[in-house]
Amino acid sequence: MRSHRLRRRHAIMAKPLEQMQQNPPLSGVWPDTTGHFGTYGGRFVSETLMPALEELEVAWRTHLADPTFIKRLDQDLATFVGRPSPIYWAENLTRAAGGARILLKREDLNHTGAHKINNTVGQALLAQAMGKRRVIAETGAGQHGVASATVAARLGMECIVYMGADDIERQSPNVFRMKLMGAEVVSVDTGSRTLKDALNEAMRDWVTNVDNTFYILGTAAGPHPYPAMVRDFNAVVGREARRQMLEQYGALPDALVACVGGGSNALGLFHPFIEDESVDMVGVEAAGRGLSGDEHSATLCAGRVGVLHGSRTYLLDDDAGQIRDTYSVSAGLDYPGVGPEHAWLKDTGRARYVGVDDQKAMEAFHMVSRTEGIIPALETAHGLAYGIELAATMSPEQTVLINLSGRGDKDINTVAQLEGISL
Repeated sequence: MRSHRLRRRHAIMAKPLEQMQQNPPLSGVWPDTTGHFGTYGGRFVSETLMPALEELEVAWRTHLADPTFIKRLDQDLATFVGRPSPIYWAENLTRAAGGARILLKREDLNHTGAHKINNTVGQALLAQAMGKRRVIAETGAGQHGVASATVAARLGMECIVYMGADDIERQSPNVFRMKLMGAEVVSVDTGSRTLKDALNEAMRDWVTNVDNTFYILGTAAGPHPYPAMVRDFNAVVGREARRQMLEQYGALPDALVACVGGGSNALGLFHPFIEDESVDMVGVEAAGRGLSGDEHSATLCAGRVGVLHGSRTYLLDDDAGQIRDTYSVSAGLDYPGVGPEHAWLKDTGRARYVGVDDQKAMEAFHMVSRTEGIIPALETAHGLAYGIELAATMSPEQTVLINLSGRGDKDINTVAQLEGISL
Protein backbone atom coordinates (compact mmCIF):
# COMPACT_ATOMS: atom_id res chain seq x y z
CA MET A 1 0.00 0.00 0.00
CA ARG A 2 2.75 2.44 0.94
CA SER A 3 4.62 1.69 -2.30
CA HIS A 4 1.42 2.41 -4.25
CA ARG A 5 1.02 5.77 -2.52
CA LEU A 6 4.62 6.70 -3.28
CA ARG A 7 4.22 5.77 -6.95
CA ARG A 8 1.07 7.90 -7.12
CA ARG A 9 2.82 10.89 -5.53
CA HIS A 10 5.75 10.47 -7.91
CA ALA A 11 3.34 10.57 -10.85
CA ILE A 12 1.80 13.79 -9.54
CA MET A 13 5.14 15.47 -8.99
CA ALA A 14 6.33 14.49 -12.46
CA LYS A 15 3.17 15.18 -14.44
CA PRO A 16 3.61 15.37 -18.21
CA LEU A 17 4.22 18.65 -19.95
CA GLU A 18 1.04 18.42 -21.99
CA GLN A 19 -1.05 18.32 -18.82
CA MET A 20 0.30 21.66 -17.62
CA GLN A 21 -0.30 23.56 -20.85
CA GLN A 22 1.12 26.98 -20.10
CA ASN A 23 3.05 28.96 -17.55
CA PRO A 24 1.10 30.69 -14.78
CA PRO A 25 0.88 34.42 -14.20
CA LEU A 26 3.47 36.03 -11.94
CA SER A 27 1.03 36.64 -9.11
CA GLY A 28 0.60 33.96 -6.47
CA VAL A 29 2.90 31.67 -4.54
CA TRP A 30 5.31 29.49 -6.52
CA PRO A 31 6.05 26.68 -6.78
CA ASP A 32 2.55 25.23 -6.72
CA THR A 33 1.57 22.38 -4.44
CA THR A 34 3.14 19.83 -6.79
CA GLY A 35 6.50 21.60 -6.82
CA HIS A 36 6.13 23.17 -10.27
CA PHE A 37 6.85 26.63 -11.61
CA GLY A 38 4.47 26.41 -14.54
CA THR A 39 5.81 23.55 -16.66
CA TYR A 40 9.10 23.38 -14.79
CA GLY A 41 10.28 21.68 -11.60
CA GLY A 42 8.67 18.62 -10.02
CA ARG A 43 10.29 15.44 -8.78
CA PHE A 44 11.90 13.07 -11.26
CA VAL A 45 13.71 10.73 -8.87
CA SER A 46 13.90 7.10 -7.82
CA GLU A 47 11.35 5.68 -5.41
CA THR A 48 14.16 5.42 -2.86
CA LEU A 49 14.38 9.20 -2.57
CA MET A 50 10.66 9.99 -2.50
CA PRO A 51 10.21 9.44 1.27
CA ALA A 52 13.35 11.52 1.96
CA LEU A 53 12.09 14.40 -0.20
CA GLU A 54 8.67 14.26 1.41
CA GLU A 55 10.26 14.27 4.87
CA LEU A 56 12.44 17.23 3.85
CA GLU A 57 9.47 19.19 2.52
CA VAL A 58 7.51 18.69 5.74
CA ALA A 59 10.52 19.74 7.84
CA TRP A 60 11.20 22.81 5.68
CA ARG A 61 7.60 24.04 5.76
CA THR A 62 7.22 23.27 9.46
CA HIS A 63 10.40 24.95 10.65
CA LEU A 64 10.06 28.01 8.43
CA ALA A 65 6.76 28.61 10.22
CA ASP A 66 8.37 28.07 13.65
CA PRO A 67 9.33 31.37 15.38
CA THR A 68 12.01 29.58 17.44
CA PHE A 69 13.70 28.19 14.31
CA ILE A 70 13.52 31.54 12.53
CA LYS A 71 14.97 33.30 15.56
CA ARG A 72 17.93 30.89 15.59
CA LEU A 73 18.39 31.28 11.82
CA ASP A 74 18.31 35.08 12.01
CA GLN A 75 20.75 35.03 14.92
CA ASP A 76 23.21 32.82 13.03
CA LEU A 77 22.95 34.99 9.91
CA ALA A 78 23.71 38.07 11.99
CA THR A 79 26.43 36.83 14.36
CA PHE A 80 28.05 33.98 12.39
CA VAL A 81 27.61 35.08 8.76
CA GLY A 82 27.79 38.82 9.40
CA ARG A 83 24.51 39.99 7.89
CA PRO A 84 23.24 42.34 6.71
CA SER A 85 25.75 42.77 3.90
CA PRO A 86 26.00 46.42 2.77
CA ILE A 87 25.08 48.04 -0.51
CA TYR A 88 28.16 49.84 -1.80
CA TRP A 89 28.20 52.66 -4.33
CA ALA A 90 31.03 51.85 -6.73
CA GLU A 91 31.79 55.48 -7.60
CA ASN A 92 34.98 54.85 -9.54
CA LEU A 93 33.36 52.08 -11.55
CA THR A 94 30.37 54.32 -12.20
CA ARG A 95 32.60 57.06 -13.58
CA ALA A 96 34.55 54.57 -15.69
CA ALA A 97 31.39 53.10 -17.19
CA GLY A 98 29.58 56.40 -17.68
CA GLY A 99 25.83 56.36 -17.24
CA ALA A 100 23.80 54.88 -14.39
CA ARG A 101 24.99 54.63 -10.78
CA ILE A 102 26.47 51.20 -10.12
CA LEU A 103 25.73 49.68 -6.72
CA LEU A 104 27.16 46.41 -5.39
CA LYS A 105 25.43 44.09 -2.92
CA ARG A 106 28.49 42.94 -1.00
CA GLU A 107 27.94 39.21 -0.47
CA ASP A 108 31.71 38.82 -0.68
CA LEU A 109 31.87 40.22 2.86
CA ASN A 110 29.98 37.26 4.33
CA HIS A 111 31.81 34.67 6.41
CA THR A 112 33.42 32.21 3.92
CA GLY A 113 33.37 34.94 1.26
CA ALA A 114 30.21 34.29 -0.77
CA HIS A 115 26.42 34.07 -0.75
CA LYS A 116 26.56 30.28 -0.33
CA ILE A 117 26.73 30.47 3.46
CA ASN A 118 23.16 31.84 3.65
CA ASN A 119 21.73 28.61 2.32
CA THR A 120 24.05 26.22 4.15
CA VAL A 121 23.28 27.77 7.53
CA GLY A 122 19.57 27.23 6.91
CA GLN A 123 19.92 23.67 5.63
CA ALA A 124 22.33 22.68 8.41
CA LEU A 125 19.86 23.86 11.03
CA LEU A 126 17.19 21.79 9.29
CA ALA A 127 19.49 18.76 9.31
CA GLN A 128 20.06 19.25 13.03
CA ALA A 129 16.33 19.57 13.69
CA MET A 130 15.73 16.36 11.71
CA GLY A 131 18.36 14.44 13.69
CA LYS A 132 20.74 13.95 10.74
CA ARG A 133 24.38 13.78 11.82
CA ARG A 134 25.96 13.23 8.37
CA VAL A 135 25.76 15.85 5.63
CA ILE A 136 26.90 15.71 2.01
CA ALA A 137 27.33 18.42 -0.58
CA GLU A 138 28.44 18.97 -4.16
CA THR A 139 30.62 21.90 -5.18
CA GLY A 140 32.08 23.48 -8.30
CA ALA A 141 34.10 26.57 -7.43
CA GLY A 142 34.38 25.27 -3.88
CA GLN A 143 32.45 28.04 -2.16
CA HIS A 144 29.46 25.83 -1.40
CA GLY A 145 31.78 23.08 -0.25
CA VAL A 146 33.56 25.50 2.09
CA ALA A 147 30.24 26.83 3.38
CA SER A 148 28.97 23.28 3.98
CA ALA A 149 32.17 22.27 5.76
CA THR A 150 31.92 25.42 7.86
CA VAL A 151 28.41 24.78 9.17
CA ALA A 152 29.11 21.07 9.64
CA ALA A 153 32.17 21.84 11.77
CA ARG A 154 30.16 24.29 13.84
CA LEU A 155 27.36 21.78 14.49
CA GLY A 156 29.62 18.75 14.95
CA MET A 157 28.46 16.88 11.85
CA GLU A 158 30.31 14.54 9.52
CA CYS A 159 30.72 16.25 6.14
CA ILE A 160 31.47 14.72 2.73
CA VAL A 161 31.97 17.06 -0.25
CA TYR A 162 31.91 15.80 -3.84
CA MET A 163 33.99 17.85 -6.27
CA GLY A 164 35.03 17.32 -9.88
CA ALA A 165 38.70 16.46 -10.36
CA ASP A 166 39.24 19.39 -12.73
CA ASP A 167 37.63 21.78 -10.22
CA ILE A 168 39.82 20.40 -7.42
CA GLU A 169 42.87 21.30 -9.50
CA ARG A 170 41.80 24.87 -10.28
CA GLN A 171 40.27 25.60 -6.87
CA SER A 172 42.93 24.11 -4.61
CA PRO A 173 42.75 26.85 -1.93
CA ASN A 174 39.09 26.02 -1.29
CA VAL A 175 39.86 22.30 -1.17
CA PHE A 176 42.39 22.95 1.58
CA ARG A 177 39.89 25.12 3.47
CA MET A 178 37.35 22.28 3.44
CA LYS A 179 39.90 19.80 4.73
CA LEU A 180 41.03 22.20 7.47
CA MET A 181 37.47 22.15 8.82
CA GLY A 182 37.34 18.36 8.86
CA ALA A 183 35.43 17.65 5.67
CA GLU A 184 36.29 14.75 3.40
CA VAL A 185 36.67 15.92 -0.21
CA VAL A 186 35.86 13.19 -2.73
CA SER A 187 37.37 13.66 -6.18
CA VAL A 188 34.96 12.83 -9.01
CA ASP A 189 36.88 11.57 -12.04
CA THR A 190 33.95 10.60 -14.28
CA GLY A 191 32.37 12.53 -17.14
CA SER A 192 33.47 16.13 -17.48
CA ARG A 193 35.08 15.99 -13.99
CA THR A 194 33.21 19.18 -13.03
CA LEU A 195 30.07 20.28 -11.15
CA LYS A 196 27.55 18.13 -13.06
CA ASP A 197 29.40 14.97 -12.17
CA ALA A 198 29.94 16.03 -8.57
CA LEU A 199 26.17 16.44 -8.23
CA ASN A 200 25.60 13.02 -9.78
CA GLU A 201 27.87 11.41 -7.19
CA ALA A 202 26.27 13.30 -4.32
CA MET A 203 22.85 12.05 -5.43
CA ARG A 204 24.18 8.47 -5.55
CA ASP A 205 25.51 8.84 -2.01
CA TRP A 206 22.16 10.17 -0.80
CA VAL A 207 20.26 7.26 -2.35
CA THR A 208 22.59 4.83 -0.57
CA ASN A 209 22.60 6.56 2.83
CA VAL A 210 19.23 8.28 2.86
CA ASP A 211 18.31 7.23 6.41
CA ASN A 212 21.15 9.07 8.20
CA THR A 213 22.27 11.64 5.63
CA PHE A 214 21.11 15.17 4.79
CA TYR A 215 22.00 16.47 1.33
CA ILE A 216 22.90 20.19 1.48
CA LEU A 217 22.25 20.97 -2.18
CA GLY A 218 24.10 24.12 -3.21
CA THR A 219 21.87 25.66 -5.84
CA ALA A 220 18.18 26.31 -6.58
CA ALA A 221 17.91 23.21 -8.79
CA GLY A 222 17.16 19.53 -8.28
CA PRO A 223 13.88 17.90 -7.21
CA HIS A 224 11.23 19.68 -5.17
CA PRO A 225 11.54 21.12 -2.50
CA TYR A 226 15.19 22.08 -3.14
CA PRO A 227 14.61 24.87 -5.72
CA ALA A 228 12.17 26.70 -3.46
CA MET A 229 13.99 25.90 -0.22
CA VAL A 230 17.40 27.10 -1.43
CA ARG A 231 15.75 30.22 -2.87
CA ASP A 232 13.99 30.94 0.42
CA PHE A 233 17.19 30.62 2.46
CA ASN A 234 19.13 32.89 0.08
CA ALA A 235 16.31 35.41 -0.46
CA VAL A 236 17.63 37.26 2.59
CA VAL A 237 19.90 38.94 0.03
CA GLY A 238 17.01 40.44 -1.92
CA ARG A 239 14.97 41.33 1.17
CA GLU A 240 17.92 43.25 2.58
CA ALA A 241 18.65 44.91 -0.78
CA ARG A 242 15.06 46.05 -1.25
CA ARG A 243 14.92 47.55 2.24
CA GLN A 244 18.36 49.14 1.90
CA MET A 245 17.50 50.74 -1.44
CA LEU A 246 14.38 52.35 -0.03
CA GLU A 247 16.14 53.50 3.15
CA GLN A 248 19.35 54.77 1.52
CA TYR A 249 18.17 55.95 -1.90
CA GLY A 250 14.44 56.38 -1.53
CA ALA A 251 13.70 54.24 -4.57
CA LEU A 252 14.07 50.74 -5.97
CA PRO A 253 16.88 50.07 -8.45
CA ASP A 254 16.09 50.32 -12.15
CA ALA A 255 17.89 47.04 -12.83
CA LEU A 256 19.18 44.00 -10.96
CA VAL A 257 22.10 42.01 -12.38
CA ALA A 258 23.45 38.69 -11.12
CA CYS A 259 25.45 35.79 -12.53
CA VAL A 260 23.62 32.49 -13.05
CA GLY A 261 25.00 28.96 -12.86
CA GLY A 262 22.42 26.81 -11.13
CA GLY A 263 20.69 29.95 -10.00
CA SER A 264 20.73 30.41 -6.21
CA ASN A 265 22.72 33.64 -6.35
CA ALA A 266 20.42 35.39 -8.82
CA LEU A 267 17.19 34.09 -7.27
CA GLY A 268 18.33 35.25 -3.84
CA LEU A 269 18.46 38.78 -5.21
CA PHE A 270 15.54 38.59 -7.68
CA HIS A 271 12.83 36.87 -5.67
CA PRO A 272 11.77 39.74 -3.35
CA PHE A 273 11.58 42.03 -6.41
CA ILE A 274 9.51 39.78 -8.68
CA GLU A 275 6.30 41.77 -8.25
CA ASP A 276 8.13 45.11 -8.68
CA GLU A 277 7.61 45.15 -12.44
CA SER A 278 9.48 48.44 -12.88
CA VAL A 279 12.69 46.65 -11.88
CA ASP A 280 14.51 44.98 -14.79
CA MET A 281 16.04 41.65 -13.76
CA VAL A 282 18.97 40.27 -15.76
CA GLY A 283 20.69 36.92 -15.21
CA VAL A 284 24.15 36.54 -16.72
CA GLU A 285 25.34 33.13 -17.89
CA ALA A 286 28.81 31.95 -18.86
CA ALA A 287 29.20 32.19 -22.63
CA GLY A 288 32.69 30.66 -22.35
CA ARG A 289 34.43 30.75 -25.71
CA GLY A 290 31.24 31.81 -27.49
CA LEU A 291 27.61 30.75 -27.88
CA SER A 292 28.13 29.71 -31.50
CA GLY A 293 29.98 26.56 -30.39
CA ASP A 294 29.67 24.07 -27.51
CA GLU A 295 32.30 25.55 -25.16
CA HIS A 296 29.99 27.46 -22.87
CA SER A 297 27.56 26.98 -19.96
CA ALA A 298 24.75 29.29 -21.12
CA THR A 299 21.77 27.03 -20.47
CA LEU A 300 19.01 29.61 -20.72
CA CYS A 301 20.55 31.36 -23.71
CA ALA A 302 21.30 28.26 -25.77
CA GLY A 303 19.62 25.25 -24.13
CA ARG A 304 16.33 23.42 -24.44
CA VAL A 305 13.82 21.83 -22.08
CA GLY A 306 14.47 18.43 -20.56
CA VAL A 307 14.94 16.67 -17.23
CA LEU A 308 18.16 16.94 -15.23
CA HIS A 309 18.95 16.10 -11.62
CA GLY A 310 15.37 15.51 -10.66
CA SER A 311 13.51 18.43 -12.28
CA ARG A 312 12.22 19.64 -15.64
CA THR A 313 14.13 22.72 -16.74
CA TYR A 314 16.37 24.10 -19.45
CA LEU A 315 19.54 22.10 -20.03
CA LEU A 316 22.38 21.62 -22.50
CA ASP A 317 22.25 18.32 -24.36
CA ASP A 318 23.07 16.90 -27.76
CA ASP A 319 20.72 15.55 -30.43
CA ALA A 320 20.90 12.11 -28.84
CA GLY A 321 19.64 13.52 -25.54
CA GLN A 322 22.99 13.18 -23.75
CA ILE A 323 24.05 15.95 -21.38
CA ARG A 324 26.85 17.95 -22.96
CA ASP A 325 30.16 18.76 -21.36
CA THR A 326 30.18 22.45 -20.50
CA TYR A 327 32.93 25.02 -20.21
CA SER A 328 33.58 28.27 -18.37
CA VAL A 329 36.63 30.01 -16.98
CA SER A 330 34.64 30.08 -13.73
CA ALA A 331 34.10 26.72 -12.04
CA GLY A 332 30.93 27.87 -10.29
CA LEU A 333 29.05 28.59 -13.54
CA ASP A 334 30.14 25.36 -15.23
CA TYR A 335 26.77 23.56 -15.03
CA PRO A 336 24.61 22.21 -17.91
CA GLY A 337 21.27 22.99 -16.23
CA VAL A 338 19.56 25.73 -14.28
CA GLY A 339 16.99 26.02 -11.52
CA PRO A 340 13.36 25.63 -12.69
CA GLU A 341 12.29 29.02 -11.33
CA HIS A 342 14.74 30.70 -13.70
CA ALA A 343 13.22 28.73 -16.59
CA TRP A 344 9.81 30.02 -15.55
CA LEU A 345 11.04 33.61 -15.20
CA LYS A 346 12.55 33.41 -18.67
CA ASP A 347 9.39 32.06 -20.30
CA THR A 348 7.10 34.53 -18.54
CA GLY A 349 9.41 37.38 -19.56
CA ARG A 350 9.82 38.62 -15.99
CA ALA A 351 13.58 38.17 -16.18
CA ARG A 352 15.91 38.11 -19.14
CA TYR A 353 19.14 36.21 -19.57
CA VAL A 354 22.32 37.07 -21.44
CA GLY A 355 25.72 35.46 -21.95
CA VAL A 356 29.15 36.94 -21.15
CA ASP A 357 32.25 35.26 -22.53
CA ASP A 358 35.54 34.54 -20.78
CA GLN A 359 37.30 37.57 -22.22
CA LYS A 360 34.72 40.08 -21.05
CA ALA A 361 34.56 38.44 -17.64
CA MET A 362 38.33 38.66 -17.26
CA GLU A 363 38.27 42.32 -18.31
CA ALA A 364 35.65 43.06 -15.66
CA PHE A 365 37.64 41.09 -13.07
CA HIS A 366 40.64 43.37 -13.60
CA MET A 367 38.60 46.55 -13.98
CA VAL A 368 36.79 46.14 -10.66
CA SER A 369 40.00 45.10 -8.91
CA ARG A 370 41.83 48.21 -10.11
CA THR A 371 39.05 50.79 -9.82
CA GLU A 372 37.39 49.71 -6.57
CA GLY A 373 40.01 47.66 -4.75
CA ILE A 374 37.64 44.68 -4.75
CA ILE A 375 38.80 41.38 -6.26
CA PRO A 376 35.60 39.64 -7.39
CA ALA A 377 35.05 35.95 -7.95
CA LEU A 378 35.23 34.95 -11.62
CA GLU A 379 31.56 33.99 -11.39
CA THR A 380 30.70 37.47 -10.17
CA ALA A 381 32.88 39.00 -12.89
CA HIS A 382 30.36 37.78 -15.48
CA GLY A 383 27.59 39.74 -13.78
CA LEU A 384 29.86 42.76 -13.36
CA ALA A 385 30.78 42.72 -17.05
CA TYR A 386 27.18 42.94 -18.17
CA GLY A 387 26.21 45.35 -15.40
CA ILE A 388 28.92 47.78 -16.54
CA GLU A 389 27.72 47.52 -20.15
CA LEU A 390 24.11 48.04 -19.09
CA ALA A 391 24.91 51.06 -16.92
CA ALA A 392 26.64 52.73 -19.87
CA THR A 393 23.34 52.69 -21.81
CA MET A 394 21.36 54.32 -19.00
CA SER A 395 21.09 57.84 -17.57
CA PRO A 396 22.94 59.11 -14.47
CA GLU A 397 19.58 59.30 -12.65
CA GLN A 398 19.16 55.55 -12.93
CA THR A 399 20.65 52.76 -10.81
CA VAL A 400 22.01 49.28 -11.54
CA LEU A 401 22.37 46.95 -8.55
CA ILE A 402 24.81 44.08 -9.13
CA ASN A 403 25.03 41.15 -6.74
CA LEU A 404 28.72 40.82 -5.88
CA SER A 405 28.23 37.15 -5.06
CA GLY A 406 31.73 36.26 -3.89
CA ARG A 407 35.34 37.30 -3.50
CA GLY A 408 38.07 36.26 -5.88
CA ASP A 409 40.74 34.90 -3.55
CA LYS A 410 39.93 31.40 -4.76
CA ASP A 411 40.54 32.40 -8.38
CA ILE A 412 43.96 34.01 -8.23
CA ASN A 413 45.75 30.79 -9.25
CA THR A 414 43.42 30.40 -12.25
CA VAL A 415 43.87 34.01 -13.35
CA ALA A 416 47.63 33.87 -12.89
CA GLN A 417 47.89 30.67 -14.92
CA LEU A 418 45.78 32.10 -17.73
CA GLU A 419 48.00 35.17 -17.87
CA GLY A 420 51.27 33.27 -17.67
CA ILE A 421 52.16 34.48 -14.20
CA SER A 422 54.01 32.25 -11.76
CA LEU A 423 52.97 32.66 -8.11
